[in-house]
Amino acid sequence: MLQVEQLSKRYGDRLAVNAISFAIAAGETVGLLGPNGAGKTTAIAMISGIARPDGGQVSLDGVRVTQDADVLKRRVGLVPQDLALYDELSAWANLQLFGGLYGLGAEQLRQRADNALALVGLAGRRNERVKTFSGGMKRRLNIAGALLHDPDLILLDEPTVGVDPQSRNAIFDNLEALKRRGKTLLYTTHYMEEAERLCDRVLILDHGRILANDSVANLMQQYGNLEAAFMQLTGRALRDGAEA
Repeated sequence: MLQVEQLSKRYGDRLAVNAISFAIAAGETVGLLGPNGAGKTTAIAMISGIARPDGGQVSLDGVRVTQDADVLKRRVGLVPQDLALYDELSAWANLQLFGGLYGLGAEQLRQRADNALALVGLAGRRNERVKTFSGGMKRRLNIAGALLHDPDLILLDEPTVGVDPQSRNAIFDNLEALKRRGKTLLYTTHYMEEAERLCDRVLILDHGRILANDSVANLMQQYGNLEAAFMQLTGRALRDGAEA
């Protein structure tokens, strides 16, 4: 479904993404795991066609994705980390707006908006303005907006950030439902427990580089406690007497 080859992006002197390569099969859920600043959001922006890579390429079903490849990008749904919603509009009006941007006809849009709201548990709140929603409800509506055009690949950039445990569980129920429908998911997070619950495989990204690519079970077996903290010592610290 998705092939990423030697993808790189630089912002000034900082190499945000450093020649990463990986593939995702149709129907697979892959977690992109790493700390803040690891390069996850930049990678998602390039995969979705929003940002232009400085090097490498992204292919969908063997066809290269570029910034002007509208037909291919219509097969991708993006759930951004920053909420893409209009607070003064109702949930229904938000979906009508986004569906119109996708070029959906009135009847098709009505059916898909109904289905998306039902999936994320907001059918009963469809006519309420988004500004009255909790953070978790906004996150769920954000997901609904990415589903209207029935994408094959769904990119989710930390969709549970800033929500309470109950809302996080509701979001995971939504994503597990999408998995059962055969959707392909790429999910960024810095929480191992989220990746363990949802993902078939995990990519560990840090300082713009992929450090590991395997199932959670294999990574746990190989490295033990992946929640353990690591301390990085500089050359100066070692010279000043720290023991390696």
